[in-house]
Amino acid sequence: MGFLDTVLGRKKPVRPNLDALFAIPAAAITLQVSMDLLPTGSGAVAFRSVEGRAMADVEQEIRDLLDADGGPPVSLVNDEFGFTWLVVTTDAAAESSEADVSSIVTDLHAVNVTLADHGFGSQLLCSLIPFSDPTEQMVALIFLYKRGTFYPFAPARDGSEQRDNVAELKVRDQLAGELPWESDLSRWFAVWGAPGTSN
Repeated sequence: MGFLDTVLGRKKPVRPNLDALFAIPAAAITLQVSMDLLPTGSGAVAFRSVEGRAMADVEQEIRDLLDADGGPPVSLVNDEFGFTWLVVTTDAAAESSEADVSSIVTDLHAVNVTLADHGFGSQLLCSLIPFSDPTEQMVALIFLYKRGTFYPFAPARDGSEQRDNVAELKVRDQLAGELPWESDLSRWFAVWGAPGTSN
């Protein structure tokens, strides 16, 4: 922060603690034991893509980085709200129910860091990792980039744009102390149509 910023009382924005993402693998174990929720083998980062060469270059850099390990290719999905979802998957998703959550989290962390380091942190919305149980209840753990907090999103089983608030609160209670939760419930935004959240 420069001298002029200090004199004028401007503060440099605090960068969110992206390392909070690394708490998800332990939380996944708790969800499996307590609620029979298993990771689906995918994860995604939502950001608002902007026109221009710089953003296109960063998107390509991210794809090259994540594709370099020989795993499943990443994909880009655009939603109706103007956000781009970069979706990562694991080989385990196709082979068994034991998805490699640590690998997914590492990839999501790399996407967030790369976008932020190239000056696109303001474009980042959230990251999510979806889970499901044998009754096809879907629950996603959503990380709000700008807040550095999590919240659960559970769409209703019937496919309607209704939320299962009971399931969301149960997930929050089961993971109390394991993740930094978003205390402002008005920020628990619905992410209809997000990759991995449909039954």
